[in-house]
Order: sequence, then structure tokens, then C-alpha cells
Amino acid sequence: MSKKEPIKSHVVEKAARDLLKERGVELEEIADIVYQMQSDYNDTLTRDDCLESVEAVLEKREIQHAVLVGIELDKLAENKQLSEPLQSIVETDEGLFGVDETIAIGSVFGYGSIAVTTFGYLDKEKIGIIKQLDAKNSDKIHTFLDDLVCSIAANASSRLAHRIRDREEHLDQKEIDHRDKEERMA
Repeated sequence: MSKKEPIKSHVVEKAARDLLKERGVELEEIADIVYQMQSDYNDTLTRDDCLESVEAVLEKREIQHAVLVGIELDKLAENKQLSEPLQSIVETDEGLFGVDETIAIGSVFGYGSIAVTTFGYLDKEKIGIIKQLDAKNSDKIHTFLDDLVCSIAANASSRLAHRIRDREEHLDQKEIDHRDKEERMA
């Protein structure tokens, strides 16, 4: 048995981005949520800043893996390929299931307490594309996807909040670039 080569990170990132798009989620829609969450705290914030933060979050393997797993489970449920009772639980987005939130929140912890509290807020309030995904008004199942979008938006919001504070504290660009590099490697 030969040892398989690890899958290149850019391949996994592209797969995660493609799956989001295939499921009807545009990164700009997530950026709109980030803007809504952060614009009160920064007068100069732009939607481009928010989109850049969403894209940076999607570079992290843990986020990519959560997206791949969650969307795959949603798709399997749509095609009635899960065993019972899991099929019914995922298909109906059973309120006490919690595994969908567990996968999504697991990828939030790397962005600190701001991301955790923002995730909770977004999961409860379901704003923007999150609300559309949770509406259950189509043949699509988004039991995991709505929570994954909460996670991406919460992480991007937290990332922005920290970057804004770094700038306010006048950290030099070299230090900010170093933190960005460390974050992407994590």
C-alpha cells in the first residue's frame, strides 16, 4: 500500500469556495454580514475590507475542512443517503441536534472571544444570507451551511476588529504583516 500525498491547501480552499458558491452563498453576502457587524465600530470600514477578511478566513484549513464536511452532510441528506434516524434529524434540522453548531463553532475558537460571541449572535438572529439558508423554503437542506456561514462571518468580524485595534495602537505594518502570516499558517 503506497502512502498518499497530502492534498495541497489551495486545492482544498478552492473546493470549499466552490461548494459555497454551488450552494448559493456568495462571499460578498458574507462580507455584508461582516460589514453590518463591524461598521458601527469603524467609520472608515468598507465592504472591500470585509470581503478581504472573509477571504482570509477561508484560507484557514480548519474552516475549509468544516465547510467540506458540513456541506457534504447537507448534500447527503438532500439525496436521502444518510441512515435513519440521522437522515430525519439532519433533514428536519432537529432543534436539539447541535452537531451542526458544534462543527461550525469549532472553527471559531481560533479567532477569540469576539468570534465566539458574534457566532452566538448570528446563530440566534440569522441575518442576511444566514436567514435565507435557514428558511427551509426550498428542496435544499442547509442544516450545516447556515451555521458555517455564521462561523465564517464571525471569524471575519473578529479578525477585522483585531486589525482595526492594531492600527489604532499604531502597530507598524511589519508587525501586522507578521501576524497575518502567522494566522494563515495556523
